[in-house]
Amino acid sequence: VTQLEQQGAYAAKSAEEAAQGANALITMLPAGKHVAGLLSGPDGLLAKLHKNTLVIDSSTIDAETSRAVHAEAKKYDLLFIDAPVSGGVAAATAGTLSFMCGGSADAFEAAKAPLSAMGANLFHAGPEGAGQVAKMCNNMLLAIHMIGTSEALKLGEKNGVDASVLSEIMMASSGKNWSLEKYNPYPGVMPASPASNDYKPGFMVDLMTKDLGLAMDNAQNQNSATPLGALAYELYKQKQANGEGARDFSSIIELIDALPRSDK
Repeated sequence: VTQLEQQGAYAAKSAEEAAQGANALITMLPAGKHVAGLLSGPDGLLAKLHKNTLVIDSSTIDAETSRAVHAEAKKYDLLFIDAPVSGGVAAATAGTLSFMCGGSADAFEAAKAPLSAMGANLFHAGPEGAGQVAKMCNNMLLAIHMIGTSEALKLGEKNGVDASVLSEIMMASSGKNWSLEKYNPYPGVMPASPASNDYKPGFMVDLMTKDLGLAMDNAQNQNSATPLGALAYELYKQKQANGEGARDFSSIIELIDALPRSDK
């Protein structure tokens, strides 16, 4: 904020002050209770915005809360869109984030300009809450293939296969995936990765565990089977219990290495 002030921006003293007279409002908060607390109710920001104001919530929260806030925004004739992001710190810095958006076609169209200033990929996932659903599905899959990549690299290591060589082989084969290509969990394979920098985040274990929890709650509500997602959630909760919540989520490879050997 200080850097922005030095470049001529004004730092509001409160969220309410920041929203006064705004044509667009963007929020990014830790959990659904924070989003609802800020936006909803007679004292929330939605009640104080002008008609047709664009509201973009880029928090990663449960779809149920997001849909409730959508419904309240509609009462005030606001354009509301849930637009959680993917890409991490590097993409945020480069302005190449992916936004997964849920809401009306009109709201998505209005959101394109501000979101394009921050991201390279804008997706209209569907109606209210669909952005949150897309984000939780993506991150559940991310956790699963990070764990699978870690298992494969550790199994190769125990058989004397160099992790860099094995990574190159799998990148040219059917095992290729984002974790292997962009975020290798094995130290030294990618010099700029968290794995090669003592697992400094990056994307923290705490955040991955939170997102997996959202996915598991939604899966239960929708009666959808997620056996691998549930296992990934348990493994990341174990990382948290070990006091490693602030480490990068790719450090799951250390837990994989410490687990008992597989039964035949």
